Amino acid sequence: MSVSGQEDTHRAIERVARESYGRLVAYLSSHTRDVASAEDALSNALLAALTAWPRDGLPQNPEAWLLTAARRSFIDLMRHQQMAEASEPTLQLLREEREVTLPAEFPDDRLKLLFVCAHPAIDPAMHTPLMLQTVLGLDAARIAHAFLVSPTTMGQRLVRAKTKIRDGGIQFEIPQERELPQRLDAVLEAIYAAFGIGWDDMAGVDQRGRDLAEEAIWLARVLLQLMPQEAEVHGLLALMLHCEARRAARRGPDGRYVPLSEQDCQNWSLPLIEEAERHLDEASSRGRTGRFQLEAAIQSVHAERARSGGIQWNAIMMFYEQLIRISPTLGTRTGYAAAVAEAKGAEEGLAALDGINADAISAYQPYWAVRGHLLQRLGKTPEALDAFDRAIGLAEDPAVRQFLLQRRG
Repeated sequence: MSVSGQEDTHRAIERVARESYGRLVAYLSSHTRDVASAEDALSNALLAALTAWPRDGLPQNPEAWLLTAARRSFIDLMRHQQMAEASEPTLQLLREEREVTLPAEFPDDRLKLLFVCAHPAIDPAMHTPLMLQTVLGLDAARIAHAFLVSPTTMGQRLVRAKTKIRDGGIQFEIPQERELPQRLDAVLEAIYAAFGIGWDDMAGVDQRGRDLAEEAIWLARVLLQLMPQEAEVHGLLALMLHCEARRAARRGPDGRYVPLSEQDCQNWSLPLIEEAERHLDEASSRGRTGRFQLEAAIQSVHAERARSGGIQWNAIMMFYEQLIRISPTLGTRTGYAAAVAEAKGAEEGLAALDGINADAISAYQPYWAVRGHLLQRLGKTPEALDAFDRAIGLAEDPAVRQFLLQRRG
């Protein structure tokens, strides 16, 4: 095979791995009851594909090829670990399934695995990281970055959580209806975390970022089919759809970062906004207000600018006040301060920022960006420059850094 042909094959393997990792791990795990071994088996299958596909050509059904190879690898792993006798029922099932021709589409067990990872026997702090890795294929380093711990520490915690699943006899199935609510919050948090990680790739350079956002929305839709009466599921979907509707407007043609208040509404997706509003209305009709509904309501007020041309900052401030009572996070309190500044003036907004615990803000970039903006509006130039400098130093996205440099002046 030519060099270009090999490159095309390697890209195809990367694409299949990116698009199918979660589906394959979830399917294998639901049969083996061992998440870590399922991941190892799939990794071996991907390595085998790097050898076989450039030599033999792309298989007609790449996912089925990987699944078959992963099953073989799992059986070999069990034999190597001298666990064949204890695992004989699972091994026999895998052998029998290996002889069956796989359909073009096999069951998607990702939602099932989400609820497995949210089992109450697992450390609640590990619910979201575990889901991000097993269901969405993020590596420990990327998850560690999102949770502000070292990759080694996160890796060790993930191993312990997977061992708990294997040794604790946790069932790989959707819990009974009465058990769903106690696991729902963890599942919602993981879906939104995945969306947030994908959303952070504002430039759209990394296809994995867009894939993550799309997978998160897909998972929320599937969850809604399972729990259509849950207001917060509607709220989460509404929130993500409102954000996704603005993807095309977040950057200028030259890659320049465009803040929400300055985005061209004509570049927003009206069908996604309309769908988001339907879900928000449905959530509101349930009479149970939650965090995701309030965050979606804030985005809904921003979306109204496409029709009215203005932003009702008093409404946004009110929603933030309710949100702080439910979820007083650093992001919520910073957003509230920004809304106060728009509704009541920069001085009151700055006072709201000053009310945030100083120990929590040192590495939080949005806080310093908002602070610099408000100090600048108040004519406190030296303090504004200092705040902008801290925001610029904390900005990871080059376009955001450039935007702040321009605002700093």
